Amino acid sequence: MRTMIWILTAATLTLAPAAFAGGASVGDIAPDFTLEDLSGNQVALSKIGGVRVLEWVNPDCPFVQRHYQAGTMKRLAADYGAKGVTWLTINSTNYMDAAANRKFAESHGLSQRILVDQDGKVGHLYGAATTPHMFVIDAGGKIVYAGAIDDDPRGSKEGAVTNHVAAALNEVLAGKPVTTPETTPYGCSVKYAK
Repeated sequence: MRTMIWILTAATLTLAPAAFAGGASVGDIAPDFTLEDLSGNQVALSKIGGVRVLEWVNPDCPFVQRHYQAGTMKRLAADYGAKGVTWLTINSTNYMDAAANRKFAESHGLSQRILVDQDGKVGHLYGAATTPHMFVIDAGGKIVYAGAIDDDPRGSKEGAVTNHVAAALNEVLAGKPVTTPETTPYGCSVKYAK
């Protein structure tokens, strides 16, 4: 069974370039947006103060599944939420509506907000290319990190795994510049509407 999963995973792996055509870049002021959460509330990025994390997700993606089974995103959202960081999970998958996202959130006991971007406008605004694809925004509204969640795309790295988002958040919260502001995101391609 494990071999079959890795065959599927290898077939869906996408490595995207660090700079995304038409998308937001490190150093830019994060583009504002308003999306609906699973309770039907309008969530505007500009109305949320402090440090923010944007995470692109697709529950059907094996890379996303691996991280959610391991509790990576849930743990980070809780740990850094306790430090005042707002974690926003965005789903730009064209076939996933609020009901599909609610099912995903409930199955993993998620407390972070999941925002529905079914038409993909916000995903394109940021140049989100993969799931997961991560952005860290500092308290001043600037994008200070964009890329992969970590340096272990296949989940098979021996030795210590570097979590790029945690490293960026630790530096931002300590008032330091982010040492590694960009990495190449990995995962499944975002399933935008055609």
